[in-house]
Amino acid sequence: MTTQSPVWEAPLHPEWLQKVNEEARCFDLQAVVPLDEKSLLDHASAKTGLCDFGEDSWREPFDVYLKSLESEAQLTLFGRLMARNDLILWLSTRLQVSDWLKRYPEIEEQEVKAPMFIVGLPRSGTSILFELLAQDPDVGVPLMWEALQPCPPPEVATYRSDPRIEYADSVFTQWNRVAPEFSAMHEMRGDIPAECGLIMAGSFISDHVGSLHQTPSYAMWCAQADYLPAYRYHRKVLQVLQWRNPRARWLLKAPEHQVHLKTLLKVYPDARIVQTHRDPIQCMASTTSLMGTLYHMRSDQPFNADMFENILMGEATAQRLENVMDERASGLIPTSNIADSRYQDLIDDPIGNIENLYRYFNLALSERARVAMTAYLAAKPKGKFGTHRYPVQEQHLASRPLFERYQSRYRVPNEA
Repeated sequence: MTTQSPVWEAPLHPEWLQKVNEEARCFDLQAVVPLDEKSLLDHASAKTGLCDFGEDSWREPFDVYLKSLESEAQLTLFGRLMARNDLILWLSTRLQVSDWLKRYPEIEEQEVKAPMFIVGLPRSGTSILFELLAQDPDVGVPLMWEALQPCPPPEVATYRSDPRIEYADSVFTQWNRVAPEFSAMHEMRGDIPAECGLIMAGSFISDHVGSLHQTPSYAMWCAQADYLPAYRYHRKVLQVLQWRNPRARWLLKAPEHQVHLKTLLKVYPDARIVQTHRDPIQCMASTTSLMGTLYHMRSDQPFNADMFENILMGEATAQRLENVMDERASGLIPTSNIADSRYQDLIDDPIGNIENLYRYFNLALSERARVAMTAYLAAKPKGKFGTHRYPVQEQHLASRPLFERYQSRYRVPNEA
């Protein structure tokens, strides 16, 4: 079925970025900034001094992604530079993880016990819940710098002063310099909690990889892919991260987990899953703006929301939500493994909402954690980094009947 893409108008690039990309119009960009397999693999190996990438499940998605970048993404000069840097980082990380596991096999004996995963539609409150729960001193969250470069394994003594923090900060705050409006949508720094998509990037089966460019062939490949290798790689990275800097209990987050809960539970059978709930129409409108901005950083081609129907289009989004409802009702997702967090409850009474989650999973919310969470809320008022403005389109509103079952089941109020 053909759908009409939600309207999203790209803002003007910053003047410096416009000039850089315009000056490159006379370049042979594929030659100047190569994104071919040999160049990337050779550079990652030269950078790390390593050549063993581990088992081969990453090679097919890597190949699909490279072809999709060249044939579909329409990258600008700066977009190609960002893409090449990302790819070399992900490949280098994969090489280093493989090397550390080979040299120290005891790393894979590390127990990853009952990790908590936050899942839900993008823009449904997953980030603020993640940030609040991360204030509990009894939990460990992967920070941006260690998710980007987990090797060598972080150590307790240098965890807050590791030089990789500054490097990751320069990489991720660059997004705000390339697209200043992004800062109002999502805070980016080297020392804030990272989503699991970044950890999984080295598997090349990851929503983070697909979120940076309009690569429909790669998106179609991922939609049919077995995510088990991605979750196994995810677990290995967590084991590396906790080896010399133990974490009592991991707190993790990615909206995309919602689509792969059965696979997640194969790798983490004792996982505690928190599903967030918010008006899907509001989520779709906000996500359209977010995704459009991400792609516009690296390409000037018009944003095609139809490529991402499972999070931007009503029928597919409703199906995504109902699939989880059916999995829960059938027992494929055991009731003991999953709890719910309504966005409205989180906004109205954040500490009360968190108390309910801890009670559900028989966890103790310490006074230290409560005080830290309250202080975090006070220091981060809504709109601290500007206001994220996004239009709700008529076609979004026309989708309302599709969500009746979902909204009734979880008592999700209309916002749009």
